[in-house]
Amino acid sequence: MALAVSPSSRALALSTFAFTICFAVWTIFAIIGLQIRELLQLSDTQFGLLVGMPVLTGSLIRVVLGIWTDRLGGRTVFTLTMLAAAVATFLLTYATTYTQFLVAALGVGLAGGTFAVGVAYVSRFFPAERQGTALGIFGVGNVGAAITKFGAPFLMIAFGWQGAAQIYAAVLAITAILFWLLSEDDPVRAAAPRSLKAEFAVMADIRVLRFALYYFFVFGGFVALALWLPRYLIGVYQFDVATAGMIGAAYSLPGSVFRAWGGSLSDKYGARAVLYWTFGVSAVATLLLALPFGFGPEAFIAIVFVLGLFMALGKAAVYKHIPVYYPQNVGAVGGMVGMVGGLGGFFLPLLFGWLRDVTGDWSSCFAALFAIVIVSLFWMQSAIRRLPDAQPA
Repeated sequence: MALAVSPSSRALALSTFAFTICFAVWTIFAIIGLQIRELLQLSDTQFGLLVGMPVLTGSLIRVVLGIWTDRLGGRTVFTLTMLAAAVATFLLTYATTYTQFLVAALGVGLAGGTFAVGVAYVSRFFPAERQGTALGIFGVGNVGAAITKFGAPFLMIAFGWQGAAQIYAAVLAITAILFWLLSEDDPVRAAAPRSLKAEFAVMADIRVLRFALYYFFVFGGFVALALWLPRYLIGVYQFDVATAGMIGAAYSLPGSVFRAWGGSLSDKYGARAVLYWTFGVSAVATLLLALPFGFGPEAFIAIVFVLGLFMALGKAAVYKHIPVYYPQNVGAVGGMVGMVGGLGGFFLPLLFGWLRDVTGDWSSCFAALFAIVIVSLFWMQSAIRRLPDAQPA
């Protein structure tokens, strides 16, 4: 006798799987870019732009994809976005010049924009008291980055960077087809079609900016540390490249998985409480890591992993707020918040490098994160103090 699967469970499972594949594709340049760099003899600046281009475009497109999801439905937009990203990833293998690679990277970046689509799609299948857990589980799709870090090198060794990209494109296209065939249409959508002006009007709400700042820290900071950590370990503790890379991958993996726990905690205790813990522990951790005397490698890694854990909890807590405050604009607001978080993952590593060059201090990156989390904490507390007791911040 076949087990019946509820529409909500089906939507969550399919969306999480699809987002995992999308996130793996979104970060593919971190691996295949190494061979492309040797092929084109790229400078560090050119290589950094190539690797960062999908992250940048995948972040910027989230607002547009979120609005389209509110208008057209998540099933349609999710499927079309995956197919478009699959085509771009396949065409990437025919690029021969640096400009062509950059243009292809714009299309590959579409895969990262599916986060905003999935948030809006999944949230519509669940009541408010379960949305935190559902969105936290969906966010586990971030583990796709770890899949690429572990798996793509073997594909590249066996088939070259072109073969690896073509396999990724095929898997993404198959995922899109399966998603369309197995998923259901959104149970509810925005009340009625609205003008673009009306869609963007909600962005003027100061709370959207506040949630975006939270996500800039918890997501942007998490991604930035995942990228910066291997370089930090090599520069400060003289780790070899392989060991530093494995620690960086190990940092990314549990940080993605614990996001589901953050959603569950947000449903049980409230997103406000989870964010207080996130910002409080993060403030202590970044302050300790910013101190000039430093720590031994074991203590440093332990503190960084604790920081990553609470960032993961905070990622889920931020998105618990959005369907509650903006039930008719989940796609648009979720896209805006996700865009700002993604931009954090793009710009913060650049800031870390600039601070290191200017100050000569490796710990300056944690001083920057401490400043961001303190501003977030005080802004949240200030907002909460102005609210009625019954209203969540």
